[in-house]
Amino acid sequence: MIEFFSQGGYGGYVWGAFGMTFGLLLIEILQLRGSRRATLTRLSRLLRLRAPRPTATRRPPGTTDAQS
Repeated sequence: MIEFFSQGGYGGYVWGAFGMTFGLLLIEILQLRGSRRATLTRLSRLLRLRAPRPTATRRPPGTTDAQS
């Protein structure tokens, strides 16, 4: 087992490279999740702003529902 981890004397470089690769991949995934969340938030805000607002029908002054 020790021979496997020592990798013929290059174990520090080999396992260090694996560690750096997995560490950077983890950072990349976390950044992508944050970016996706921010993009979805901005998109939902944009869609809310662009959605047509319901407008109340205006009646001339002095009219009631019974008259229309």
